[in-house]
Amino acid sequence: MTDPEDEPLADWAARRERDRAEQRQKIGTRRVVPLSEGARASHIAPDAPRLLLEWNGTGWTTCGVAANADAAREFLGHVPEPEAGHDAPPAWPGLGPGPGRHRKP
Repeated sequence: MTDPEDEPLADWAARRERDRAEQRQKIGTRRVVPLSEGARASHIAPDAPRLLLEWNGTGWTTCGVAANADAAREFLGHVPEPEAGHDAPPAWPGLGPGPGRHRKP
């Protein structure tokens, strides 16, 4: 293995530029900022409006305002799956009959 001190300056600069490029924001990256006071988590105020932002390479630009957290998720590309019918079984198995391991008698 070669000593890092012996690395040519041009190679070091190219490696540094590659590393920095990986860390930069990609153009078109989107984010959402709540317009309500207090906590910023989406589950705290799901009906509060959200500011929609997009990275243009040098700064965040405003794209619009979403009415609530669900509309903001669609802007981010998190489209919810359609709801299954009421006759569909749950995604996890329910508790069957019997005392079970952790049930009290």
